[in-house]
Parts: sequence; structure tokens; C-alpha cells
Amino acid sequence: MYKEIRRKDRILDNASALALLDNGEYGVLSTVDKKNQPYGIPVNYTVIDNTIFVHSALEGHKLDNIKSNSKVSFCVVGRTELLPDQFSISYKSVIVFGTASIVDDQDKRQALIALVAKYSPEQMDSGGKYIDNLIDKVAVIKVSIDHITGKRRE
Repeated sequence: MYKEIRRKDRILDNASALALLDNGEYGVLSTVDKKNQPYGIPVNYTVIDNTIFVHSALEGHKLDNIKSNSKVSFCVVGRTELLPDQFSISYKSVIVFGTASIVDDQDKRQALIALVAKYSPEQMDSGGKYIDNLIDKVAVIKVSIDHITGKRRE
């Protein structure tokens, strides 16, 4: 069902791909609307138990798309370095194919706390209060990983 990576010499092993996913600064969540128009948006995210969580407004393009087609892809690119003399770039990347859903309140709080821990670890106390004040004003998207591939050029 999923295409194999063409450049076998650049494949990241599964553990390295998961590590890159777990440690990435941001990812691009790609969805498709009812007219098959793709939509990719950069997002902050966290990973809990090999599942991706993204916060969102309560309405919008990505939520509309997920409601009509839950299949998504998610891409993270690690640090890059231009190699001008080689007309290339050094990189690591991971692509996830998954199924997205909107989480319930119990998983929502856990995901939001994990986002604070990832992006503002020194602000856990005030982050918890911030979450309490806004939890009803945000949605959280869960992406269950169906397939993951990683690639690198070093």
C-alpha cells in the first residue's frame, strides 16, 4: 500500500525515524478537503506513545478536512545544512501516514500538558493554569501512525 523509499542508501531505521519525530521542533500536517485539494500547515506538536498530538482552534480548514477525510500525512525535517559545492543539502526527515481524529477531554488535557512540557518546560505551573483557562477554547487532533518512513543525506 505504501511506496518504498527509492534511495535505499538513505533510509533511516525505524528507531531513528521515531526519534526525529519525537524531537522535531515543528511538523507539517497535510490533509485533503472534499474536493481533493491538499492542504499542508506547519504546526507545533508532541508525541505520546508513538501518537502525534496537535492543538487547534475549534474550527477551521484542517478540522473540516479531517472530518471529511481522516487520512493525513505529517512531515518533520531535522536540521539541514546547505552543501553548495555538491549542489545538495544535508538533512534528515520523517514522513508519517496516519489517521486523524479529534480527542476527548481526558486525552486533550494530557496532550496540552505535553505540549507545554515540550515547548515551555520552565513554565509548567503557569502553563497548567493557562490550559485550565483555555481548554474549552481549543481542539486537539490525534494522529495515529499507520506507517512511518525516515530518510537522510549526510
